[in-house]
Amino acid sequence: MQGYDVALKLLLQGSATVAMRELTGTAIEKWLDVELPKVQNLRLDLLGQSVDGDLIHLELQSGNDAAMPFRMLEYCMGVRRLFGQFPRQILLYVGEAPMLMESRLNGPDWFFQYRLIDIRTLNGERLLESGDVGDNVIAILARLRDDREAVHRIVERIVELAPAERETALAQLTILAGLRHLWPAVEREIRNMPIDLDIRDHEFLGPMFKAERQEGRQEGRQEGRQEGRQEGRQEGRQEGDLTILRRQIAKRFGALPGWAAERLAGLSTAELEELSERVLDARSVEELLG
Repeated sequence: MQGYDVALKLLLQGSATVAMRELTGTAIEKWLDVELPKVQNLRLDLLGQSVDGDLIHLELQSGNDAAMPFRMLEYCMGVRRLFGQFPRQILLYVGEAPMLMESRLNGPDWFFQYRLIDIRTLNGERLLESGDVGDNVIAILARLRDDREAVHRIVERIVELAPAERETALAQLTILAGLRHLWPAVEREIRNMPIDLDIRDHEFLGPMFKAERQEGRQEGRQEGRQEGRQEGRQEGRQEGDLTILRRQIAKRFGALPGWAAERLAGLSTAELEELSERVLDARSVEELLG
C-alpha cells in the first residue's frame, strides 16, 4: 500500500463527511477493521456500517488493474461470509491516467457489478466549501476550476488549525498533491503561510523540499536527477507515513514514549503502513510495537 492510501483512508474515516456522502449517498456510523479469514488474507481498504445498517466497502486504486473486478468479487464474498450480508461496493479511482477498468463480470447465468468512481468526477468546489478540512484536502484530487487557486484556499484553511492538526493536514495535502503533480504549488503556498514554519526543518516537508531543490541544481545531469527524485520521494513518503502514524498513536494512547519514537524511526515505509492499520486494534503502545 502506498502513502496516498494511508492519507486518504485517514481523511475519509475522519472529517471528510461531504466526500463520503458524495461517494456513498449515506453517512458512516462506524468503521470496521476487517481482515477476511480465508485462503488469502484479504484486507479491505475501508469497510464501514452506515446509519441504516448497510455495509459500505470502499476500495482505493491509483492505477488501472484489469483484474480489479475479480478482486472486488472476492472481497464481496468474503464480507458476505463474515457478516452475513452483502456490502455496497465502491471502487474509487484516484490515478492520473484515464480510468480504463471495468466494473462488471458476466457469467453464463449471472453477473456481478459494483460502482466505479473516478474521483475527478466529484465536485471539488463543493468540497472546498465544506467546513471540514478533510473534505478540503481531498478536493485537490477532484474536479476543480483552478488547481492552484484551490491549493491556496486549502492551505489558508490549514493555517487556521491547531499546530498538531496543521502538521497532519499539511502532510496529507502534500501526499495527495503528488498524485496531481501539484507539489510545487503546495510548496509556494507553504512558504507564504503566516506562521513560523521553516519548510527546510519540517520533519516531513523538509526532505521533499530538499529533493526538489537538488533536482533543480542537477539540471542537465538526467541520470543523477532521476535518482535524486526517486530517493527524495521515497524519503518523503516514509516521513509522511511516520508523521501520520505518530499522530494516530498519540491520539489513541497519549504522548509517544522515547523508546517507541526510536523504534518507529528505524522502520521501513511498508512497516509503518502496516502499523497504521494495526493501531486501531492495539490496546497499548507496547502491544502495537511489541
